[in-house]
Amino acid sequence: MEAATATRAPGWLAALLPVGLLGAAIGLFLLFDAPGLERNGIPVEEVAVERTVLRPGEIELSLRNDGPDAVQIEQAIVNDGFAAFEQDDDELGRLDRSKVTIDYPWIEGEAYEVVLLTATGGTVDQSIEVAAETPEADAGFYGLMALIGLYVGLIPVAIGMLWLPWMRRLDRRWMQFLLALTLGLLVFLGIDAALEGLALGASGAESLGGGALMWLGAAIAYLVLAGVDGVLSRRDRGGGTHVALLVAIGIGLHNLGEGLVIGSAYAVGSLALGAALVVGFALHNTTEGLAIVAPVAEERAPVRLLALLGLIAGAPAILGAWVGASAFNPSLAALLFGLGVGAIARVVVQIAPQVRDSDGRLLHPLAAGGLIAGLVLMYVTGLLISV
Repeated sequence: MEAATATRAPGWLAALLPVGLLGAAIGLFLLFDAPGLERNGIPVEEVAVERTVLRPGEIELSLRNDGPDAVQIEQAIVNDGFAAFEQDDDELGRLDRSKVTIDYPWIEGEAYEVVLLTATGGTVDQSIEVAAETPEADAGFYGLMALIGLYVGLIPVAIGMLWLPWMRRLDRRWMQFLLALTLGLLVFLGIDAALEGLALGASGAESLGGGALMWLGAAIAYLVLAGVDGVLSRRDRGGGTHVALLVAIGIGLHNLGEGLVIGSAYAVGSLALGAALVVGFALHNTTEGLAIVAPVAEERAPVRLLALLGLIAGAPAILGAWVGASAFNPSLAALLFGLGVGAIARVVVQIAPQVRDSDGRLLHPLAAGGLIAGLVLMYVTGLLISV
């Protein structure tokens, strides 16, 4: 009996047996060039335009083959006129990425319709609503993006956190109202981020996931924050510090996506960084600071902790602006917005029990009023923003 036990194969080897057989079957299938399966019909050509860069006399399109078959670009048309062009690769295989540079004397502020013709007569369309030279990614450029991030993210959040001394003077019932208002703010942010992520995913390469990337990011962020919440809860039993931290992380991930969209809009010339936009973001994002400090209003949180929370919530807007303006990608943007959605969803689940009244009701009149106030506040201030 002992000899038989000693020679028995380890358990992990048995687990690898199905994997090995599957690999062998796939290898044989590819080795014999998929016997029995032949192309029926014309090739399926699907190409996504991931980025547009404008330089003096040039229009550069970053393409990704989003379909199952190889694609060849044969001609380029700008506003119904043929134009000379160059491309990195003569043929794009599945998921391959290539750049097409079109020689065209575009005029700043004008609109252009770019059409690429494939070898089979298919078209790849891209609209340029307002032509503007794409800024070079130098130190001055990144400094400007950092300034934008400060204006729309860090400064408004910090200002909103200054409501903390006033909140500490409120009684318990009104604190429940403010927590419910916080829930309304976060629910609105989550819905807004989800819609934005789905739209960006749909505009990117479907073969990379499309809108599903938003849901993937949401699931990852929710599960990661659930684990973080478990660790923080053991260290901060009965306190609101870890809740405030989760709120800051959720808002920070949302501001990361917000900065991404702002930076990309600035790079293509469709964003005018005027006073109206700055004021709009200031009013809109100041409410986020209120959401961060509400969970710690009944505690004596140190100033350095509050500063850290504000940094976590607001600074990602700077990183988002950098990425959006220099290397925007719709699929990446959809994933990042999804992270914000998942983080916010986890925070909502965490805060919701704290608004219950003495009878255990979640939607008592005061809480319902706070939820409505939060939703309406975010909607009204959001009307001031146009990116």
